[in-house]
Amino acid sequence: MRLGVLDVGSNTVHLLVVDAHPGARPLPAHSHKAQLRLAELLDADGAIGPAGVERLISVIKDALVAAEDKGVEDVLPFATSAVREATNADEVLARVAEETGVSLTVLSGEEEARLTFLAARRWLGWSAGRLLVLDIGGGSLEIAYGLDEDPALAVSLPLGAGRLTAGWLPGDPPEPTDVRALRRHVRAQIARIVGDFNRLGPPDHVVGTSKTFKQLARIAGAARSADGPYITRKLSLQAMEEWVPKLAVMPTVQRADLPGVSEGRASQLVAGALVAEGAMDLFGVEELEVCPWALREGVILRRLDHLPTP
Repeated sequence: MRLGVLDVGSNTVHLLVVDAHPGARPLPAHSHKAQLRLAELLDADGAIGPAGVERLISVIKDALVAAEDKGVEDVLPFATSAVREATNADEVLARVAEETGVSLTVLSGEEEARLTFLAARRWLGWSAGRLLVLDIGGGSLEIAYGLDEDPALAVSLPLGAGRLTAGWLPGDPPEPTDVRALRRHVRAQIARIVGDFNRLGPPDHVVGTSKTFKQLARIAGAARSADGPYITRKLSLQAMEEWVPKLAVMPTVQRADLPGVSEGRASQLVAGALVAEGAMDLFGVEELEVCPWALREGVILRRLDHLPTP
């Protein structure tokens, strides 16, 4: 069957269309996305303003048209931290349902972490052993650890690249004092939960998912996305320690010229790099592998798991 996953994230609204059936690897057929940056559209009270709601409705309608054009049989719509944490979330969800007919499932941070872990486990297989998965989104950082398909521990922290950029780094390039303050904040947040993971023992394999890790790996020398998903891409802590100070003094336009960095994400790259470096350092990760599958694939896989086997 042809499935569509409609991901209303903190940065983008992304429709991923795949051909899939139980027991088979989902094959990407089409991708439709629109930059929204909901994490940066919250007002002083933490609500998504009228303009943001109208924009959200518009891009969802466009995504539904794209899904219909591609012959999608079933759309799995969900929203993550930006909608989840908006003070007017119920109102926004009601408006979206009324205007588009889409009832968004709002995932908790723990559910995000668990579904992303499932995707990484399926991609890497059982031979990866005890797996530690780090995922940096626009609104939150998800961390999960385990030996099975369902992680033994899954945590979500409010350390997304979009959220942190909007709240901590107003300058372009950011002021050194702001970068330092954000670095302290990020590390203090992560340090609170490191001990919970350390009690479970060291991981056999560490994985980073999400656009942030893909971009950081690319600027550190990893292969291009165009070279395909089966090339192993690594990111080292040493590379992060070298690149964070460089990124912090670059204006957005200069970051956008780096290999693999999109114009829409360039403004968030400093915050994302600080989170990646802090997480790798505090968890004692010298090198991680970038996994091409993440939350959207996890949602698809979970859906397929509940379909009857033909």
